[in-house]
Amino acid sequence: MSDYIIGIIKTGVWETLQMTFFSALFAYLIGLPLGVILYSTSKGRLLENRIVNLIVGTIVNILRSLPFLILLVLLIPFTRFVVGTSIGTIASIVPLTVGAIPIVARMVESSLNEVDPGIIEAAVSMGASPLYIILHFLIPEAVPSLLLGGAINIATVLGYSAMAGVIGGGGLGAIALQYGYYRYQKNVLWLTVALLVVMVMVIQEIGILLSKKKRKV
Repeated sequence: MSDYIIGIIKTGVWETLQMTFFSALFAYLIGLPLGVILYSTSKGRLLENRIVNLIVGTIVNILRSLPFLILLVLLIPFTRFVVGTSIGTIASIVPLTVGAIPIVARMVESSLNEVDPGIIEAAVSMGASPLYIILHFLIPEAVPSLLLGGAINIATVLGYSAMAGVIGGGGLGAIALQYGYYRYQKNVLWLTVALLVVMVMVIQEIGILLSKKKRKV
């Protein structure tokens, strides 16, 4: 394998990491509050509100039900509006973020549902406000589960990032498509696949370790 290809793969790894972590960060900035809303407005919770829960839940479910490749295509005009182009590493962050938001929201809701209801009841009996309970009791108690879910979400975004190459995105997915598929360089294809697998495994292991460490604290 030539030095040129090795250099391209190194660049692809860096671009993939950029797309993955920035997309995951932006997805959590939006998805975490949505997950809290889904949890707190559901039946029997702190801020029970069937209408809000139905609206937010419907939006999340619609976004989750769209295959990511279709979402990539649908978001091309929006991506071009936000960053000025629909091609490249930066442009790929937009659809990756939108695709990850509903996954994050449901994962956060699931993590919050694991919190012992007795803790919430005790906080309510002490006269704590719903916002105080969410910030100082609910989320801190759910941190181990949120960390584990975060690792899974980041790994999911990493997998999605490989698909971005189909519409001109950067990263390892684009390299696998351009060199491994179009130019029949199978060694490049298998190397990019192996790198993606290793990256996913490393992210998941880090998430598991952080979650276990937090549970012991």
